[in-house]
Amino acid sequence: MGKKILLIILIIILFLPASLFSAENENVQPAEKDYVIILHGIARNSGNMQKMAKFLSAKGYEVINIDYASTKYDLEKLADNLAIQLADIANSDRNINFVTHSMGALLARIYISKYRPQNLGRVVQIAPPNNGSEIADLLQNNILFKFFYGPAGKQLITDQSEIKTLLGEINYELGIIAGNRTLDPFSSAIIPGRDDGRVSIKNTKIEGMKDHIIIASNHTFIINNKQTLFQVDYFLSNGKFFRNNKDSKKNKNNMKKKNEN
Repeated sequence: MGKKILLIILIIILFLPASLFSAENENVQPAEKDYVIILHGIARNSGNMQKMAKFLSAKGYEVINIDYASTKYDLEKLADNLAIQLADIANSDRNINFVTHSMGALLARIYISKYRPQNLGRVVQIAPPNNGSEIADLLQNNILFKFFYGPAGKQLITDQSEIKTLLGEINYELGIIAGNRTLDPFSSAIIPGRDDGRVSIKNTKIEGMKDHIIIASNHTFIINNKQTLFQVDYFLSNGKFFRNNKDSKKNKNNMKKKNEN
């Protein structure tokens, strides 16, 4: 008799809903995903950032891969337009992170300076012309350059006085990824120091940045580089780039020297 009762109890237990024995139940809502806003470079579109968007989506972020008319307006107008595009999430309780390529970095800086989101998260710039590009210096008055790159193209020169106030201070967690390979030896001959074929490593850096790392890639393809993808995700999660112990010690010394200068 006792064995039959135990058997009945066992059968009942086996058919009970698994949720009764789980730490989770239907009333517990999953944590909402942080946003990542992706901004492409000049004369590009969101398709160029699709690999990055898919990668970060797979990592659990809610990705918004923005298209914007990079060659039609100047940077301030582009930032104003971006504010309209992001109006629905600007006051979200979720963190809003940014991942940018090339001129997208300047656009994000102006947007943050003028329309800083309520919960601004971390920002990763990839190959940013934070101090302009000597290539833009050379071509700024060229009729074809003006035609193809528009008002914003002229703002990529190394004399940033026109937009310095708009760009604002870096008072948020910023990580910068620079490239040191080139497919354009002519451009690299014009750019002083190491470069990615469009921007010098020196001109990617900016006061207030939290971390800076160099990847063996060129300006165009760095956004799809596996190391770039990994480092973007790592910075968004940790507020720093991944390094082995040797590289970490070297980077700390470099950042210390930079801050002392």
